[in-house]
Amino acid sequence: MSHFHPPLVDRLLAQRPHIPVTSVLVVANLLVFAAMVVQGAGLWHTANGIQLAWGANFSPATQDGQWWRLGSAMFLHFGLLHLALNMLSLWDGGRLVERMYGPGRFLVLYGASGLAGNLASLVAHGNQAVSGGASGAIFGVYGALLSYLWLERHGLDRAEFRGLFWGAAAFTGLAIGFGLLVTGIDNAAHGGGLLAGVLAGLALGRPFHRVPSARRIAQGLAGLTLIGLVGALLLNLPAPRYRWSEEQRAQREILAFLDEDARISAQWGSLLDQARRREETFDALAGRIEDQVAAPYEDSFEQLANLQVSRAVPSAPALMALREYARIRRDASRELVEGLRTQDMDKVRESLESARRAVGRVQEGHQERP
Repeated sequence: MSHFHPPLVDRLLAQRPHIPVTSVLVVANLLVFAAMVVQGAGLWHTANGIQLAWGANFSPATQDGQWWRLGSAMFLHFGLLHLALNMLSLWDGGRLVERMYGPGRFLVLYGASGLAGNLASLVAHGNQAVSGGASGAIFGVYGALLSYLWLERHGLDRAEFRGLFWGAAAFTGLAIGFGLLVTGIDNAAHGGGLLAGVLAGLALGRPFHRVPSARRIAQGLAGLTLIGLVGALLLNLPAPRYRWSEEQRAQREILAFLDEDARISAQWGSLLDQARRREETFDALAGRIEDQVAAPYEDSFEQLANLQVSRAVPSAPALMALREYARIRRDASRELVEGLRTQDMDKVRESLESARRAVGRVQEGHQERP
C-alpha cells in the first residue's frame, strides 16, 4: 500500500508558527510608512531629508556613531510603489522560508541579510546616496530559500524541486536584472543581502533527517564565511566626506541666526520709522540702534564665526554667506550709529544702502540654492 506525501510547500504552509514573524515584519513596515506619511512624507516619493530624519542609511550619519541606521533603514520606503513591491515579495517568500527555518532562525537570517545589504550599500555608494528599504533583507530571504532547496534536493520530489528552485532562481535573477536596468535602485544592497542570505541559509538550515558530520562542518564554515563577509564590509567602508553631527550643528546655527536676524531687522525698521517721525533725538536713536541692532549683530557674527565645520559639510557655503552677511550688517549698523551722532547724513545713507545690499545678496543666495 502506497502512502501519499503532500508537496513540501503544502506541508510547510500547513504548519502554524507560534510567532508569525513574516506577518509582524510586514505590519511593522506598513505602520512605519503610514506614520511617515502622517508626519509629512510623500505618498509616492519622499525627500531624502525626511528619510534621514527617520533613520535612513547614509555614510556621514551612519559612520558618525549612528550605526542603528543599518537596522532602521530596513523599515523605510521611499514611496507606496517601493513599499508594495517589497511587501508582496516578503509575504510571498517569507511565509515559506519562515517555516523552513523556524521563526527564530528566520529572524536572524532576515536581520543578517539586511545588515549585510546596508553595509554593502555604504561600501558601494559611500557619501553619494541615502538608502532605505527592506529589499536587501528580502533578497536574503530568497537566498536562504535557494540554500534550503539545494540542501534538501535529494529528499524532494524531482519535479517539485525543479519548480521551486528554478522558480526562485528566476525571480531573483529577474529582480537583479531589473535593478541593473533602472536607475535609483540600490543593487549593492540587493547583492549583499542575497549573498548573506545564501550563507545564512546554509548555516542555519534545519534538515528533515540526520545529516553526516561533513554537512555540519559545511554549515559551520558557511557561518564563519558570513561573519567574515560582514567584517570585510566593515573594513572596506569608505571614509565619510563629513560628519553628520557637523551638518546638524550648522543647520541649527543657521536657523537660530535667521530667527534672530528677522527679529533684529524688524527692530531696525521700527527704529528707523521712529526717526522719520522725529519722535526722538539723533543721539537717543543712535543709542537704541547700538544696543538693539549693532550689539546683537556682533553677538550673532561671533557665534557664526566660532562654529567651525568642514568645508565638505553641505551647509558650509550657507554658513559662510551668513557670516559675511552678519559682518556687513554689524558694520553698517555701527556706521549708522556714528552717522547719527555726528549728524552726517551721507554716512547714514551709505550705511543704510550697505545694509540693504547685504539683504539682497542673501535673498539671491537662497534662491540659487537647490
